[in-house]
Amino acid sequence: MQSALHTVIGPKKELHDLSGRTAVVTGGANGIGFQISRQFAQAKAKVIMINRKEEQGDEAIKQIREETPGADIDWVGCDLGSLRDVQKTFTELREKLDRLDFLILSAGINTNTFGLDADGIDRHFGINFLGQFYAVNLLYPLIRTTSKLPDTPPPRIVFEASEVHRMAPSNIHFGSLEEINDKDFGATHLYARSKLAMILCAKFLLPEKVFKKNGDKVYSLSVHPGTVNTNMQQQWKDAYPGVFGNMLSWAMTAIGRDVEQGSYSALWAATSPEIEEKDMQGYYFVDPVPSPKHFHKEA
Repeated sequence: MQSALHTVIGPKKELHDLSGRTAVVTGGANGIGFQISRQFAQAKAKVIMINRKEEQGDEAIKQIREETPGADIDWVGCDLGSLRDVQKTFTELREKLDRLDFLILSAGINTNTFGLDADGIDRHFGINFLGQFYAVNLLYPLIRTTSKLPDTPPPRIVFEASEVHRMAPSNIHFGSLEEINDKDFGATHLYARSKLAMILCAKFLLPEKVFKKNGDKVYSLSVHPGTVNTNMQQQWKDAYPGVFGNMLSWAMTAIGRDVEQGSYSALWAATSPEIEEKDMQGYYFVDPVPSPKHFHKEA
């Protein structure tokens, strides 16, 4: 299946020349996010990767520039589990950039044990959703300005979600900090809830409360990258200590796609002309193939 994916949808078939356009990729120096950054750079876009660890940024820039000499690639440090850090980082980025065409929200943690982030919020929800949602808010004035530039396709915001969102408890409301920090939630439920929040944000919150209200031509989308062989699969061992966690980690690694394949769905959502041609606002895409008729999609 993995090799077949490469022949069906290589990113080079999907990405056209993106000269003059700018992409910000959270989690962009590691795992799936790195592959997204890499492909954007190869397509001649200006790319800014956002990660917490500087050594990841240094290594990512080195590798991308070795493959693509002259690539316009940069790294900015940010802890998405700290709203203060998010505010500082993305405010400065908004003031520094003159446009933003693609915002890919790929940072996050996998299913793991309950814990609090720097703001005292469940770290799954804080890092996977809230920190990135705040980044969208801070960057949106720049995205909106970009959307009004002449001869410019509508900017796109893409959330890396997950099919695991279907395991989120049916009674969640996102209504209070007490609910968000409920320690009775299981590890998988914590992760699932954060991914459901991303999908709902892309499907309802941004299109209905922001784009329509302001008359802006911007697309928000969410994608499931598939089960992908990244270091995140090792977090099953922390979430479920013992034999069960080890078995889950092994199973996910055994069936998973490689990270390049895992990047295809976000790249397609960010660049395919079919999104605009068919006005696929708010869609959630599950499998990375080149035509929507092959996608499982939820309007």
